[in-house]
Amino acid sequence: MHAKTDSEVTSLAASSPTRSPPRRPLYYVQSPSRDSHDGEKTATTSFHSTPVLSPVASPPHSRHSSSTRFSKKDHSHSLKPWKQIDVIDEEGLLLQPDDRHPSLPRRCYFLAFLLGFLLLFSLFSLILWGASRPMKPSISVQSLKFDHVRIQAGSDATGVATDMITMNSTLKFTYRNTGTFFGVHVTATPVELSYSDIVIASGNMKKFYQSRKSQRLVSVAVMGNKIPLYGSGASLSSTTGMPTVPVPLNLKFVLRSRAYVLGKLVKPKYYKTIQCSITLDPKKLNSPVSLKKSCTYD
Repeated sequence: MHAKTDSEVTSLAASSPTRSPPRRPLYYVQSPSRDSHDGEKTATTSFHSTPVLSPVASPPHSRHSSSTRFSKKDHSHSLKPWKQIDVIDEEGLLLQPDDRHPSLPRRCYFLAFLLGFLLLFSLFSLILWGASRPMKPSISVQSLKFDHVRIQAGSDATGVATDMITMNSTLKFTYRNTGTFFGVHVTATPVELSYSDIVIASGNMKKFYQSRKSQRLVSVAVMGNKIPLYGSGASLSSTTGMPTVPVPLNLKFVLRSRAYVLGKLVKPKYYKTIQCSITLDPKKLNSPVSLKKSCTYD
């Protein structure tokens, strides 16, 4: 071996091809991240997009800062979903109904209010109805006046010969409404005047309205025209066409009163059956016959 001269070295360098420096391998830095809630360790991989040329060329603090930045970013992303889940769970716990005091739906409150209102209204109506029951109308029959009475021979619709009676009379009675806070509507069945179970005259009363704490005198025309008496008229017939002896008669009708205390919801009804015993005296025609002590009210 001998030492090469400078010229040889130069020529050797010129003749050999130029070599590029060797490529250094890429590497990755892994930084651990911790979960702030459950304490478990999770590995978060941070990828370095820029290849490192040399361990010496890359200073240690740059690797540390880069890995720390990616670690913090990943850690913040990992915390956010867990915090949202915790908030939802806590709100769910707050919204859970208490088993000791269960909440009722709004419909139940409405139904309870409606039921309470109906109960109160029914109680109020019952009180009004009970208060109005003792306030029955007061009725007093005053008199009956015979205007015209005539008995004559005739025949009924089938041609049977019999005595027949024609009568005109007027009945008067007073009606008093004792109610202190309601008026009444008054109607009546036909007023019937009968002799020996034969109705010889009848009349219809006009319906009327009587205000509270007031009264009126009611007049009813009771008439009969050629009513057959058959065998009962033998004792009444005479040559003059007028009865010669007193004739016992019966008067009967029913008064119906209806009060509207609370519209059509509370409307008590009162019924009064009136029966009177009357004596037709031929000598007292056209004179009122007092019935104040001759009637019954049921």
